[in-house]
Amino acid sequence: MKVANQDFTIRQLMELDACTSCRACADICPAVQASLDGELSGVHRLKWLRGALKSRGGFLSRLLGRTPSQEEWEKFSETVYRCTLCGNCQEVCPSGIHLKELWLTLRSELYHADHYPAKLDAIAENLGDEHNVFGEDNEERTEWVDDLDDPPDHEYQKENAETVYFTGCVASFFPLAQKVPLALSQVLDRAQVDFTLLGEEEWCCGFPLLGGGLFEKAKEIIEHNVEAVKEKGAKEVVFACPSCYVMWLEHYPKEFRLYHASQYMNKLINEKRLPLEELKMKVTYHDPCDLGRGAREFEAPRQVINALPGVDLVEMADNRENCLCCGGGGNLEMIDKDLSAGIAKRKIDQALATGAEAVVTGCQQCVRSMATFVRRNKVDLKVMDLTQLVEMALVEADEDDD
Repeated sequence: MKVANQDFTIRQLMELDACTSCRACADICPAVQASLDGELSGVHRLKWLRGALKSRGGFLSRLLGRTPSQEEWEKFSETVYRCTLCGNCQEVCPSGIHLKELWLTLRSELYHADHYPAKLDAIAENLGDEHNVFGEDNEERTEWVDDLDDPPDHEYQKENAETVYFTGCVASFFPLAQKVPLALSQVLDRAQVDFTLLGEEEWCCGFPLLGGGLFEKAKEIIEHNVEAVKEKGAKEVVFACPSCYVMWLEHYPKEFRLYHASQYMNKLINEKRLPLEELKMKVTYHDPCDLGRGAREFEAPRQVINALPGVDLVEMADNRENCLCCGGGGNLEMIDKDLSAGIAKRKIDQALATGAEAVVTGCQQCVRSMATFVRRNKVDLKVMDLTQLVEMALVEADEDDD
């Protein structure tokens, strides 16, 4: 390795020794359960890392030859990046180790030591050149507006507005996920929310850099996005993407009121600003990892679902802080598509066991991962975002006007 513990804090180095090897993290790890590979577990990662860091210096370690080779570091790195960063290991750790934070720091150290997947370079390049994770022309970030039945003349790009809807890369560019902004824009319109998009001035929030270990590259992105919102005169920002929401919540300056779409729609419903009609539907709810275990928001989405007349919510066996990951986080889809699909299968199987006709979530990446698996495997299950469910329950505009 080229660096020596520069990214780890003293607390994290102490936490490495707090692991009791109880294997609770391995038992719930979605990557381990889908691959049956114990080397993807947190307990294996901690044991390997503990030994490697202790061997980094000193005459005795060199004499005994315990310093890992470059090839061994490369192999270890592969296991580190085959992780969704779902945080469930941290949730169950009896020693209270901040495991998700530790994995992020570990990825940062591996990046600085040049032990990381080559695809991370592509992510960094895309964000630097085109300001979105896919490397698409950022001027096309709002092309989804053209798919609305009756888009407004301003196409939701106002000079000033009270609220900014920060769309996110996945919903802006991935066709399967574009249903989310299409639905949320209609919900906000019906509630007469004064909102605007940032258009091409919206840059990726920087979350993929954090998840890849390249967080120091996010400073320019953060500064740009904050200034873009300020230029609109906005006081609040709404996100349908939990990753964007958590990124702003934890790493951006505290200058605006921040809402996940579930929280904002719950607010609108409580203020009686959304006209709702009966929607006969049995659904189950999937807690996105970043919204649930990350932001600790479990209730707002359920309150929204329960407020929709006629909708029957049934819970999966594992829900809230114990919810199974969909397989779409941690940049895993770019690193190991097959493992990501294997994790998605476990999620879909559990959703089917509820007897629900649809699995509803609060994350465009979760929609993308689960819907892709359902489509490719011809599974009889609808996958939708909470914004879509709310839009379905809205009273028709002309009826409401009457």
